[in-house]
Amino acid sequence: MTVRTPACHSLVVRARYPVDREQSRTLLEQESRERPEPAGSRLWTLPLAVDSSIGPGHARVRQEAERPLHPCGPPLRAVLVEYADGVVDAVLVARRSVPYGVLVRLAALLLDGEPLDGDPPPSFDAPDAQDAQDGSDGDTTPLTVPWGLGDRQAPDRTATGTVPLTDRPEWPGEEALVAAAALALARYQGGPEARVAVFDRAFRMGGPAVRSVRVDADGTVADLLAAGTGTPLPGAAVASVGVVLGDAASGTSYTPFPGSGLSLLLHLERQPDGTCAARLHHDPRTVAPPTAEWFGRSVLHLARRLRALPGTTPTARLGLLDHAAAEAVTRLGGFRPAADPGEPAPAGPGPERRTPPETIDGRIAELARQRPDAVAVTDDESSLTYGQLDDRAERVAAGLRALGVGGARVGVCLERDTTLVATLLGVLKAGCAYVPMDARYPEERLRYTATDARVPVVIGDPARFPRIEGVTVVSPQELMDAQEPLETGKTGNTDTAAYVIYTSGSTGRPKGVVVPHRNVLALVGATSADLGLGPDDVWTFFHSSAFDFSVWEIWGCLLTGGRLVVVPHWAARDPDEFHELLARRRVTVLSQTPSAFSQLIEADTRSAPGAAPLALRLVVFGGEPLNTAMLGRWFARHSPARCRLVNMYGITETTVHVTAQEVTPREVLERSRSVGRALPGWWVSVRDEHGHVLPPGPAGEIYVGGAGVADGYLGRPELTADRFVDDPVTGERVYRSGDRGRLRPDGRLDHLGRLDNQVKVRGHRIELDEITSVLASDPGVADAAVVFREGEAGDPAGARIDAYVVLRDGGSVDQVWRTARRVLPDHMLPAGLTGVSGIPLTLNGKPDLSRLPAPSTGPTPAPAPTAAPAPAPAPVTDRDGATADPEAKGGDLGTEILAVWSGLLGVDVEPDGNFFELGGNSLLVVRMLSDLRQRGLPKVTPREFYGNSTARSFVELVLGRVGETP
Repeated sequence: MTVRTPACHSLVVRARYPVDREQSRTLLEQESRERPEPAGSRLWTLPLAVDSSIGPGHARVRQEAERPLHPCGPPLRAVLVEYADGVVDAVLVARRSVPYGVLVRLAALLLDGEPLDGDPPPSFDAPDAQDAQDGSDGDTTPLTVPWGLGDRQAPDRTATGTVPLTDRPEWPGEEALVAAAALALARYQGGPEARVAVFDRAFRMGGPAVRSVRVDADGTVADLLAAGTGTPLPGAAVASVGVVLGDAASGTSYTPFPGSGLSLLLHLERQPDGTCAARLHHDPRTVAPPTAEWFGRSVLHLARRLRALPGTTPTARLGLLDHAAAEAVTRLGGFRPAADPGEPAPAGPGPERRTPPETIDGRIAELARQRPDAVAVTDDESSLTYGQLDDRAERVAAGLRALGVGGARVGVCLERDTTLVATLLGVLKAGCAYVPMDARYPEERLRYTATDARVPVVIGDPARFPRIEGVTVVSPQELMDAQEPLETGKTGNTDTAAYVIYTSGSTGRPKGVVVPHRNVLALVGATSADLGLGPDDVWTFFHSSAFDFSVWEIWGCLLTGGRLVVVPHWAARDPDEFHELLARRRVTVLSQTPSAFSQLIEADTRSAPGAAPLALRLVVFGGEPLNTAMLGRWFARHSPARCRLVNMYGITETTVHVTAQEVTPREVLERSRSVGRALPGWWVSVRDEHGHVLPPGPAGEIYVGGAGVADGYLGRPELTADRFVDDPVTGERVYRSGDRGRLRPDGRLDHLGRLDNQVKVRGHRIELDEITSVLASDPGVADAAVVFREGEAGDPAGARIDAYVVLRDGGSVDQVWRTARRVLPDHMLPAGLTGVSGIPLTLNGKPDLSRLPAPSTGPTPAPAPTAAPAPAPAPVTDRDGATADPEAKGGDLGTEILAVWSGLLGVDVEPDGNFFELGGNSLLVVRMLSDLRQRGLPKVTPREFYGNSTARSFVELVLGRVGETP
């Protein structure tokens, strides 16, 4: 049984003259006989061999004043601390049932037998003061404080700290202090209402006055001050934060309410000289010491501002931090100001050293000269050494020059293989920026990207790429066969655009992000040493070249001299085949979205005991939030000492990665959401809705600055100006990510999701507004809404996007599907499209998505390209070959498969149902096939399933393999 520490308070009184300890002991014994409060108490003495002006003595007294009473001991502890210079401090710690006035009288008796002069601090001695805020009875666990970043395993007691002040501010007044505490708390909580428990003389005969202050975003300083002096909430209202206001008595130090049940208490005293002194009392279980300190600094800063500013000043202009503190927080997030002009410039390279080339292609050409025979890239059919890769890239560049497109943007629409890698490098050698397009994207999306990027040339398959006026489509072989003489030398520079990757856009069309060479070189330079990247590494090229994770995979490998293994399309969709490839190719560096890695963990668990082991030494996560709980099974089989797992947060607009957090079993146990500290050269801060820097603790929008910030959006000056802004705190250009996060006191960043209508689905960043815009563009649609639904317990495989449309006369759901299919890639297509009579609205006239009906299971777009034509529909049969009744409850094969499908998809599946039309996706395909194998059914690969995605076809396929080894 846990015995809780009683709530208590303490008083320290100083005497600058010797004290007769025996007389003091006699006085205390007499007092304990005459009054019940100190009954059973005795006097302790603590001689110190330091003077009263020495810091260690102060620390020892503070420790004694904060040391809780034993739950079964006397209600009061009295200690005389004797310094070497003759000064004595009387330290009295008592339960809250011992009134403050008794502490004052006892201190006076112990030191000189006379009461203290002056008006003492307020007394909290009424019995009814021990209410919900007191914590002396029942559970003392404070309210949940998400911004506090406390340690739930910390001792059940309150810590005390001093708020560091840069000066000695004048006492701002109780009105300003209460309003400042409310404004600070509202900003920390991220909501308009703040409840603050206020202890002052007006409430000495009862508990605190809990004030509810509404901080209006459009309000003024005068509004806020008035709200802070309003009528307290009735009854025993509860708050997590409180302030104590009062006057300091000369020579005393009072500590109110250690163990009070409040998460944080700010004790503010007006000093005799009219200045303000502040101390913090906080529960370390809910509020970490650094977070408490930042909160206290914020309150004092705001109080000074509220007193100084005119009443008409909008509260939106008030940040939690002054400029110096805001700059300190950006430094915590990794910001490093430019070198002082007075500092000597770094020494240049010596006679033996060469300045590294400033372009991606230049660095790789340098590696090709150093290690021409080392394998650079390989796929299932061919391999290229660094010398061969550089030579092919030169030939591609020569072909582009022959077409007169040097320095332009060039579209690249090729399957993932060695030729694609050589082509991308060749585009860079020509001084051009490549615009990657996935060959599996819909024709309309390819057409839009090529047109928006204004590419004169697309390197791809002329027979498959859509015809666009003014755009030449040429194959890589045609370029390499050009007779243009090869040119050597630098064709670009560090500021030249290297690529333009298109991401989902809220306007209904994707937007191109322009990233220069210097950003990619900085990314590799910032990570190589810590991650140990080098020529001995074998990387995978797993992701689409149109997904920015591929930038990290391709150039991270080649710029560090590694070997790049191209993962075939179907191997990337079959975890068992992919696992076998990793083992066979001896891959050491793997980059994965958490969704994909969860499938690989399943495959790793299924791998045979005698199978070739994995050679992985580094796994980099990115593209979507990581649920660390999923890694428990990985660590059960793989030691973190042999294979590092690194979670990296990043954005296309900031060059793939921004932060890095090594994930160990500890992070799994803590369910950590940390994405780590900023990479060298990058920096992060968290801002409120008005752009003010937030201290560690509260959540807000993540801003990113430093070496990775892109040039902007191609042809979108207004959008670029809105998202890429000049920061008044650091003077640098920063990117407003739209992601929600919080900074921790140690500089690590927690990623908490999105602030806007953007979601991550299997690593792809998707603007729901883009899907809505595409659906609404159909002439038969009067209105549309899109809803993102997470999988159960955050399961990425269960995440789905559902769409709802209000049809006009003559409109049809089938027609809307055709419109969506022409424009949206597979990963953006809704899992279901439901016709409704109208989109419900809130009282404010906004779509009320919670009132939309359950999604329809009607027809949906076709799945990804099939491997082979599906066979003709066959009757659903059982294991003996007899026709099965789909409605039967027995164990026949058809019913068993329908049951598995129904359980995964959350709908009743009929024999004619198509897995993808019912909301299935690539992740659920793998899960379904794994589930069936565990039931003893034969193995079916994802490639085979894509060609047999209706229940009838799939049952026929499985039936033909019954009896084979699962």
